[in-house]
Amino acid sequence: MRSTLLALRIWLSTSLIFGFGWLIYIIFDPSMPLWSPFVATIAALIASLPVLLILVIIIPVVNKATVSKAQKKLHLIAVCIIICFGYGLIISIALSPVSKFDFFETFLISTGALITCTLLSITICSKHLYSFFTENLQLNFKKNKNMEPTMSTEDMPVNANPAPSNRILYKGIITGVLILVMLIPTIFISNLVHERQERQSQVTNEVSEKWAQAQTLTGPYIYLPYKVITVDNEKHRSEQLKHLVIIPDNLLVNGQISHELRLRSIYKVLLYRAALNNSGNFQFDIPKGIDSSLVQWRDAKICYGLSDFKGIEERLVISFKGLSYELSPGLPFNDINEKGLSASIPLSNLDEGQKMSFNISLKIKGSEQLHFIPLSGDSKFTLRSTWPNPSFDGSNLPSVRTINDSGFTASWTFNKANLPFGTVLDDFKFNEKSLAFGVTMIQPADGYAKTNRCIKYAILFIGLTFSLFFIIELMQKKAVHPVQYILIGLALIIFYTLLLSISEFITFDFSYLIASIATILLISLYAYGHFRRGKTAGIFASFLCLLYGFTFVLIRLEDTALLIGSIGLFIILAIAMYFSRKINWYPETTTPLIV
Repeated sequence: MRSTLLALRIWLSTSLIFGFGWLIYIIFDPSMPLWSPFVATIAALIASLPVLLILVIIIPVVNKATVSKAQKKLHLIAVCIIICFGYGLIISIALSPVSKFDFFETFLISTGALITCTLLSITICSKHLYSFFTENLQLNFKKNKNMEPTMSTEDMPVNANPAPSNRILYKGIITGVLILVMLIPTIFISNLVHERQERQSQVTNEVSEKWAQAQTLTGPYIYLPYKVITVDNEKHRSEQLKHLVIIPDNLLVNGQISHELRLRSIYKVLLYRAALNNSGNFQFDIPKGIDSSLVQWRDAKICYGLSDFKGIEERLVISFKGLSYELSPGLPFNDINEKGLSASIPLSNLDEGQKMSFNISLKIKGSEQLHFIPLSGDSKFTLRSTWPNPSFDGSNLPSVRTINDSGFTASWTFNKANLPFGTVLDDFKFNEKSLAFGVTMIQPADGYAKTNRCIKYAILFIGLTFSLFFIIELMQKKAVHPVQYILIGLALIIFYTLLLSISEFITFDFSYLIASIATILLISLYAYGHFRRGKTAGIFASFLCLLYGFTFVLIRLEDTALLIGSIGLFIILAIAMYFSRKINWYPETTTPLIV
């Protein structure tokens, strides 16, 4: 009966701790309703009813084991941890379709939370557990004493202290569980990095909307409508209006881009101004099958595609056949561009086969990206800028480019053989994104991406640091409490928050240096305070310096990161195996071990 009450106490306290933990969680996530902790507690009580049944059965079984009460408690904790892993797997499978985390992250978070609640519950109930186990030991001892009055000390069924080898095994298991538990905060820090990155994107979009968005330019090109007359079997005549798209025979674009950095909150938004000069000529012939007399020459328009009108800084005037025409918003058709400008131009059938030169200069502004669509028979685009960090993207890369600290120069060249269309297009439709090319001026402050990459090595930091503490603990025979392991793990976790917050104000390299030095000093001084040996603290400091330095090299590398990382981990494992050979994993004990 008493074991059942003890199982009820552990079951109930675990569910209440889970509900309290949920309450703490909604403090940091206001989107959750205030009544959710109550529902979470009830759900935990109902879902863990099988665990209550298991505890009712397992506690008497553990109590009958002829081991010390401390070992009995460890046996009970081991059973509870196994149950937590099973529940964590079930929760991960159930939540995988709706969870914002992947399967492994969901499994790690749910299992870690359950293990934490269980360990806290058993800690709270430790007094009742020890009282129950002690009473059973006394009853067994009296029973054995009455049955065998001549029993010697060597025949005692219970050891007062667990065997050293068992202590090492239990401590290793606890350390391994703590490593897994300490990985849970890294998931939330990774989400924090994404949130800060999204916040930066939101700020950039807010500024860009008020300034001008990324620009995509097309043209110029000529819209030329014509009539199609059809006669049906009943000799009914009908007219249909269609149009031709005439693109330049030659196009030359020269552009100068100047950048501006606008400060908004703690973020810097990259904007630009561009001065572009477009020159070239049109030369066309009406395609066969179209009656030249049905072409609406007077309705011809010259068009220029532009993705964001807010970016136009001066009125747009085009010189065509020696005359100037001001372009105004609006396009006669949207087969090529959704947005753009146009102006009516005089054309006649006498213009067929003639070269008609044009020139257009425009000053526009935008944010980060400037793209073009190469609608021309032969064309060349040249861009120059003082911004030293360009990213050439789109469907084509520049044929010639120069990048240095003073800026960049890039040129793209196209000819009639490169493009899948001619200079006179009938019912022309195409995917704008499939032909667009240009430059994106990126900011070198990629602290979020590097911080995220750094978090992926968290298991390396936590696992190796805990392993070093475990090995030194065994070699110097001075125990490190699990709470101390948790404090060390938290210090390793706070490194990432320091790195993230500092890198928002200064460069990533200096941020990494500051955060790593602070973490190394904190853990080394803590090790010195516990072991009271300067040599031990020096070992920790040297080890952490090598570990943080090695990780920094991996972050800086790209193509060879996997190779260098694999070699480095192999060397670290070899060193750990070399030093662990000096540990006596099965030390002799004067107290016999009874199983």
